[in-house]
Amino acid sequence: MPFPHLRARTALAAAGVLAVVLVAAGCSSAQSEAASSTGSATAAGGFPTDIVFDYQLGGGYEPAAGVGGVVRDSTDTPDPDRYSICYVNGFQSQPADRDAWLAEPDLVLTDEAGKPIIDENWPDELIFDLSTDDRRARIAERVGTSITRCADAGFDAVEIDNLDSYTRSDGRLTVDDAMALATRYADLAHDAGLLIGQKNASDLGTRGRDDVGFDFAVAEECHRFDECGTYTEVYGGAVLDIEYTDDLRGTFDEVCADPQVPFSTILRDRDLAPADAADHVYEACR
Repeated sequence: MPFPHLRARTALAAAGVLAVVLVAAGCSSAQSEAASSTGSATAAGGFPTDIVFDYQLGGGYEPAAGVGGVVRDSTDTPDPDRYSICYVNGFQSQPADRDAWLAEPDLVLTDEAGKPIIDENWPDELIFDLSTDDRRARIAERVGTSITRCADAGFDAVEIDNLDSYTRSDGRLTVDDAMALATRYADLAHDAGLLIGQKNASDLGTRGRDDVGFDFAVAEECHRFDECGTYTEVYGGAVLDIEYTDDLRGTFDEVCADPQVPFSTILRDRDLAPADAADHVYEACR
């Protein structure tokens, strides 16, 4: 589900932060060496597996007490005191960048009439045309500037969204096209000193880890769709799950009681509103 804070959907209202998470062991890029000396658990690639994250794509704010990691947009700044993941939309455009991508029209997926193919759920985003190696190289070069910016800003890792755009391409793109572009992103991230996360696409199985080089996974609503075990079987504890208030399956206590959900499982409002907004919701499994 790409960039959900831009979606015009109804979220449940709540005031303030609703819960305190279990444990804090976060670190920024500058603190990663210090974190390793504290005994914080990490996955094989160095991703922390014993901290709970906040998902702040709607705008950065001071997290609740006990939060050890934060995900923010590439245009935002990393949290200096916590492990920080940078969000980059790598397979579709951000709404503000629409005209810039249309200036290179062959990089935008179109129908027979030359009209951009639009996902009806996210009409403000253009799907990139990943169908040739030349186009993938040019797309990666442009998106790579965001990945580099994340590294320069001090983020520890990057998550690349819309990996599953090929499923919304009317058959014009394939999973292999997506894997080929994702591999370019993984190389760029690793060269920049960043870990890189697979966003959704549980059906890939081990391909994201083994063929692309993803280091961790960010899953939206894996409990709702009964997919959490699929991610943890591949990435172990290096999985973040975000459940949303408007589509929650059962109560959040029931979500947290499910042994399949990852250690870092949180509840957020669909718009990912900042903490000072009336409709902000943040809760973490205890």
